[in-house]
Amino acid sequence: MFVVLAVVGLVAIWLVVNPASYEAIFTKVENTGTENGLEGNNAERGESSQDANRTFEEPLGVVEEDGKGVLAAEVLEKLEVKGRAPKTGYSREEFYNGWPSIDGCSLRQRIIRREFGDSAKIVDGCNVVSGEYDEPYTGEHLVFTAREEISKGIQIDHVVALSDAWQKGAQNISKEERYALATDALNLLAVDAATNKKKSDGDAATWLPPNKRFRCQYVARQVSVKYKYKLWVTEAEKTAILRVLQSCPQQHVVGV
Repeated sequence: MFVVLAVVGLVAIWLVVNPASYEAIFTKVENTGTENGLEGNNAERGESSQDANRTFEEPLGVVEEDGKGVLAAEVLEKLEVKGRAPKTGYSREEFYNGWPSIDGCSLRQRIIRREFGDSAKIVDGCNVVSGEYDEPYTGEHLVFTAREEISKGIQIDHVVALSDAWQKGAQNISKEERYALATDALNLLAVDAATNKKKSDGDAATWLPPNKRFRCQYVARQVSVKYKYKLWVTEAEKTAILRVLQSCPQQHVVGV
């Protein structure tokens, strides 16, 4: 019990003292590991430099005294469990209005560039016009040869959908915090457009990525986002997340 309380205390202190920056969680998504995610995924720090010795399960933020990262299942237990609030008053404008510019480049382009890595061909210093990557939700390797193909085939998904966030606590936080949630790279992935449409605004109880190898990482991101922005989960959602994490008990939280 003391160890758990110490871990939670470290998480809370780190979040207050070191608010996450875009660079801290600009980590390339990979699709490797076992089908259920037991071995985890290789990750890339920054936008192009591959670190083959680092696995996704290694902590990106808070660590325990023994150097191990905080488990997603432990953080999940700290989330409040409540029913879904009414959707009354929800609109995307309650969070943000268009992608912001980060260091002169659209956040959308930065997320795409993050996922494409070294394969990204960039014009004007910002716009990705071609590239390839392993798409996380389907697990398919996608190749794009023109900017039009990228615009049509890729959407930037909010891992915790904004509508879901609104009904689980976001309407009770400040407008500034909602903006941070909507534009936080921790909560953004470049994904297959058709698959993202099927997800819509579902939570883990109603939708999981078809790519089973990515599910552990996916729910860990949801837990991380909900903890960071003080959102809750429903009982069905918590059960669904726990079911996924049972196959990868060493899965760590992401970016917190």
